[in-house]
Amino acid sequence: MTNRPQQIYIYDTTLRDGCQMVGINLSLQDKLRIAAVLDQIGVHYIEGGFPASNPKDEEFFRQVGSLKLCNARVSAFGSTRRARNSVENDPGVQALLASETQVVTIVAKAWDLHVNKVLRVRPEENLRMVEDTVRFMKQHGREVLLDAEHFYDGCRSNPEFALKVVTVAAEAGADCVVLCDTNGGSLPEFVGQATRRVVEAIRTSVGVHCHNDSGLAVAGTMAAVAAGAVHVQGTLNGWGERCGNADLCVLLPLIELKTDCTAVGRERLRRLTEVSRFACEAANMLPKPEQPFVGANAFAHKGGLHVDAMLKDNLTYEHVDPGLVGNERRFLVSELSGHAAVQDMARRYNIPLERDVLARIAKRLGETENEGYQFDAAEGSFALLALKEAGLYRKLFDVEGYHVSVMRLAASRTVIDATVKLTVGDTKVHTASEGDGPVNALDGALRKALEPHFENLRSMRLTDYKVRVINAHKATAARVCVVIQSTDDAHNWGTVGVSENIIEASWHALIDSIEYKLLIDERRQR
Repeated sequence: MTNRPQQIYIYDTTLRDGCQMVGINLSLQDKLRIAAVLDQIGVHYIEGGFPASNPKDEEFFRQVGSLKLCNARVSAFGSTRRARNSVENDPGVQALLASETQVVTIVAKAWDLHVNKVLRVRPEENLRMVEDTVRFMKQHGREVLLDAEHFYDGCRSNPEFALKVVTVAAEAGADCVVLCDTNGGSLPEFVGQATRRVVEAIRTSVGVHCHNDSGLAVAGTMAAVAAGAVHVQGTLNGWGERCGNADLCVLLPLIELKTDCTAVGRERLRRLTEVSRFACEAANMLPKPEQPFVGANAFAHKGGLHVDAMLKDNLTYEHVDPGLVGNERRFLVSELSGHAAVQDMARRYNIPLERDVLARIAKRLGETENEGYQFDAAEGSFALLALKEAGLYRKLFDVEGYHVSVMRLAASRTVIDATVKLTVGDTKVHTASEGDGPVNALDGALRKALEPHFENLRSMRLTDYKVRVINAHKATAARVCVVIQSTDDAHNWGTVGVSENIIEASWHALIDSIEYKLLIDERRQR
C-alpha cells in the first residue's frame, strides 16, 4: 500500500505581515484581488489583516465573503486580551469576533523578556491571557491558531516558560500552535530542535512562522517541517517587515518537489510564477530577477560552458524543470556565453549559421558589449545583429531624420512634439506626433508613418523602458544604455540602444524594436 504524502497546510500572511514591508501599501481592491489569486493557487489560510487596527482591514472582512473562496479560509489577526481586561470587554478580542471569520489567529508572548519588559505582567498572568482568549474564541465556534511570538528566542532564554505558553494554548483548545522566529535570528538547526520538542510535548498541530533577518527564513521553515511542523506561514515574494518573511514562492516548490510532503499540489504549482508577478504588479513593486524558482533569471544561463552543457542535458545546470513552477528557461547571449548560446538563439529565430558567420557574430557581440550594449534583456537587437552578419537582413524602410522639441507653455503645461521623415519603398513620409515624453512622441510619429504600410505593427506596443548609466564618472555627459521591452501579445522581446544622448539611444532601441517585429514576423510566416 502506497503511503500518502504528509499534508502541509499553507497560511499566507501577505495581506497583513507582508504589507508591513517598506514601500508596500495595498488598496482594499488590491487585497481582495490577491486573496482571490491565493485561493486559486490552493493556499489553505489567508490572513486578511488586523481588524482592530484600521478601517480598511475592517472593510476587507466585510467584503471578502463576496469572493466565494473555494480552497482558503480567511483568518483575522489579533492579540490576546490585555492584562487588565476580561475577554468580554477587550476591544481587540471583540474586533476579532466581529470580523466573523471562520479562523482567528491570536498572537501571544512566548519570550519572558517581552512579558517582563513590554507587557509588564507576571508570567502567570500572561498564561491566563492566553488561556482565556483561546477558550473564549473556541466557545464562539472559531478555529483558533495561536502565534507564539518570539518562541525560539524564548526557548533560548527560558525554555520552560516558552513551552508552557504553547502547552496552555493547546490545552485551552487551540487548533494549531505556531512557533515564531519573530526576530529572524535563529539558525535552522536550533529551529528544528526546538520544534521537535514541541511536537513531542503536545498533541495539537504545530506550525512555524520565520522572519528573514538572517537570510534563513526558508531554511528555518524547512527545518521545522522536517521536525514535524504541518502548518507553514509565509508571504508572497517574502514580503514583510524589516527583511521580510519566509517566501512562499520558494517554500511551495521546496515542499512539493524536494520532500515527501505536499502543500497545494503540483498542478497548481505551475501557476506560481504568474501569481508572484501578479502580486508585484498589484503592489507596484518590481519583481526580483534573481528570486529562486519564479525570478526571470532563475533559469537563465549565460556562461558559455553552462550553455553548452545545458544544450546537451538540462540536468547539468538546473535542479528542477522551470515549467513545474510556470517559469521558462533562457539562454543569454553575451561575450561570456560562447558559440553555444549564439547557435541556440539563432536556431530559435530560424537563422542558419555557418561556422565563419558564427565566429563573426561572437566577435561582434564582444565589440558591442565593450561599447556598453547588453543583450541579456535585448534578444530582439541580437536577432537583428545575427541577421546582418548572416547576410539575411533586409531594410524595410529608410529613416532620413527625426526631430524632438520640448516647449514649456503657460499654466505649467509642457508640450513634446516629434517629427519623423522616412521612405518606404518609393513613398516619402513625413509625420508628427505629440507625446507624454520624447520616446512616446517618437513612437507615435513612427507608427503614423509605418502602420499604413505594415499593418502588423498595430498589434505591437511598448511595455517597459529602462535607462542605465554606463560611465557614471562623466556625470551628465555619461553614455547611457536604453532597453525597451515590447510585445504583440503572442511574443515579448527587448531591444537596446547606446549613446551619450538619451534620446538617440532610445531612438536606436525603438527602431530595433520595430524592425525586429517586421522581420521576425516575415521569418515566422515562411
